[in-house]
Amino acid sequence: MIVADSDVLIDFLAGREPAASRVAIELETRTFGTTVVTRFELLAGARDQTAEGLLRRLLDPLITLPLDRTAADRAASVRKALDLRGQGIGMADSLIAGIVLARGGMLLTRNRKHFERVEGLKLATLA
Repeated sequence: MIVADSDVLIDFLAGREPAASRVAIELETRTFGTTVVTRFELLAGARDQTAEGLLRRLLDPLITLPLDRTAADRAASVRKALDLRGQGIGMADSLIAGIVLARGGMLLTRNRKHFERVEGLKLATLA
């Protein structure tokens, strides 16, 4: 399963390439989704009702992966391991990584700098 991060979904809505084309292709599949954390980030950042409506039209049909016990445990391990190395990626990105790892997914993100640090996390390419 390909799991979209906030940045590529924002790029899709703005028509910015290469994310716009890649997300458009993935939206045609039944194995494209996002995380509950990304959903929260996007909806919390909506500047007005029009933007929120646009986000909901994009997000509602997507599979939304939850933060369950397994994902929370994976996220905690990710965060501790990276913090011990002085390479922390923050709470939200740790949670996203934990969810994707727990589901055996592949993360579609522009933020490779952060997520490449996560051992075992598969990253999808935009092009």
